[in-house]
Amino acid sequence: MHELLKETIAKALQQCLDLKPEERFLVITDKFRRSIGVEFFEVAAEMGAEAVMVEIIPTGGHGMEPPAQVANLWKQSDVFVAPTTFSLTHTMAREEACDHGSRGATLPGITEEILTRALNVDYNEMARLTQQLCEILNHGRKVRLITPAGTDLTFSIGDREAQADNGLYREPGQYGNLPAGEAYIAPMEETAEGIMVVDGAMAGEGEIDQPITIEIKKGLAVSFSGGQSAENLRELLAQHPAEAATLAEFGIGTNPAAKISQIVLEDEKVLGTVHLALGNNLHFGGNIDVPIHLDGILKSPTFWIDDKLVMENGLFKI
Repeated sequence: MHELLKETIAKALQQCLDLKPEERFLVITDKFRRSIGVEFFEVAAEMGAEAVMVEIIPTGGHGMEPPAQVANLWKQSDVFVAPTTFSLTHTMAREEACDHGSRGATLPGITEEILTRALNVDYNEMARLTQQLCEILNHGRKVRLITPAGTDLTFSIGDREAQADNGLYREPGQYGNLPAGEAYIAPMEETAEGIMVVDGAMAGEGEIDQPITIEIKKGLAVSFSGGQSAENLRELLAQHPAEAATLAEFGIGTNPAAKISQIVLEDEKVLGTVHLALGNNLHFGGNIDVPIHLDGILKSPTFWIDDKLVMENGLFKI
């Protein structure tokens, strides 16, 4: 595994991040992902980068800010990776670093098995599909989504711009996840109506005990049913302001090597799935600024953008 891990990390640094000798390279990690952080640090150093690794105490939740001194260090980097327990993607620290020109990838919940499998893909082909979906979203105005598990949801995306997480973060300010593979957009607040049923995985929960049925009214999750996982989600959201229950993201997986592993970093990238998130969307076109962002994975979806059938039972129709 060690040699394959090193080879995969080298591919990520070269092909995905275009790391160059003498660039300032920052690894942000924590005690649970330290071994992967060390591998990134060592490979980057071997490539001639000015590598620095910093270990933080796990933040305790997806979307929570890292310490201020880390945020300041982040802004001074040219390239970064963040293999951490909890996601730093939707944080002001990440946004400000990218505004200063840093480029890189967050890897919340990453494992060696996921890294070596789901990062070994054809990035050009994945980027082509991801960009095609973004263009469809950008030209659309309304989404209708259904699934065999019982999802039946509509929402507006207005004239918001979709984001392509394609694994290629080579220009200043570009960022995304590794493993990559999704097109995503922030629905217009207060427009979502219907039922979403999470039957794949739920961020913050791990493996769900049974599907979570969430009723959405005027863009907010108003009720949760389906077992202990549903109750855990309700209790977690109750610890935050009411707008944390906003339907914040609609995403479409495009990674053919990803599979549902109960680690949402990978789960949301699975080809043939979509995901819906509750919470923060301030950093990709929305208006909700809360310290939480929770993705739920929906299997075998069918959805339309305006009148265009884009996916049917998990298969693309484009």
